[in-house]
Amino acid sequence: MLTNVTRVAEHGNPAALRCRTYGGDEGNGGMGGGVWPGELNPDSRALIDAFVAQGVQPYDRLSVLEARAMVAGSTRLQGPRIELPSVRDLLLPARAGRLPVRVYHPAPGQSLPLVVYFHGGGFVTGSVAVADRPCRLLARAGRCVVASVEYRLAPECPFPGPLDDALDSTRWLAAHADELGADAERLVIAGDSAGGNLAAATVQRIVAVGGPTIAHQMLLYPTLAPSRDSASESLVENGEGYLLTRGSLDWFWDHYLPDPAATRDPRAAPLLAENLAGLPGTTIVVPEFDPLRDEGLAYADRLRAALVDVEVDRVPGALHGFWWMAGALSQAGELTERLGARLRALLE
Repeated sequence: MLTNVTRVAEHGNPAALRCRTYGGDEGNGGMGGGVWPGELNPDSRALIDAFVAQGVQPYDRLSVLEARAMVAGSTRLQGPRIELPSVRDLLLPARAGRLPVRVYHPAPGQSLPLVVYFHGGGFVTGSVAVADRPCRLLARAGRCVVASVEYRLAPECPFPGPLDDALDSTRWLAAHADELGADAERLVIAGDSAGGNLAAATVQRIVAVGGPTIAHQMLLYPTLAPSRDSASESLVENGEGYLLTRGSLDWFWDHYLPDPAATRDPRAAPLLAENLAGLPGTTIVVPEFDPLRDEGLAYADRLRAALVDVEVDRVPGALHGFWWMAGALSQAGELTERLGARLRALLE
């Protein structure tokens, strides 16, 4: 639901990260032609006003435990929980021990595509429980098995621990897809915010070592490279006043990457990877009023330059983290339906 900062580093000029004039993407968000409207969605404005009235503090003014409690309480914004015929909690073997995973199957008895999902939360907050309702909705909309991974969190487990968990869980789930009623030949890696970082890094690592084969990746407003010095327009324009602040981004990254040298490691910053050739087709969701917006657009550009098929879903008037707030923001449910349609079109 929250995450980090933006950088293009040696692979691009921060000044080239485009804002309201980004062109070329005919995303399902309806912004083909490349011009952002520059106006918050009314639901988003009402949510910000409510948070201000309640005195909600940015994450960098909270303790880790307070931040986790605040995110855990955000389920009140998610709307009612839908019922699915099969929801199972598993413990998977991983290099650090047993790893919890929740598996959602909308049609037991059928072999459906497998979506391995990593939740957002700035590498510090969030959980399978907090992401439960969005995962249920995605499983139903996409007619797919969704496996939501409870990776370890910073600061108790900084980089590369969460990425290790993401890699271990992906490999196990692909190898045991039949047991889950899923088809490993139709494997999708997905994540939002910090989970989008883990998804992107996982895909890069798995492609580099030759398997399992990944059919597609879905990155929802991902955080892809840390920097306190980013000059991206979206970070400058949206770094205050839109729920996720620049100070909060720095706070999350400081917990995830206590070693400054790791900020240049492409396993932590997938945008900095030298070679993106051979990656699977990609969907990237980019909200207009997200400080990380231009980071997602920069990754889309780099993927296209590597001849990867990319669809950018540009969501006008939307905030970072909006997909988790379907009870308050109508754009969340609309996005779920678009993602579901995309999965069905690609994999059925």
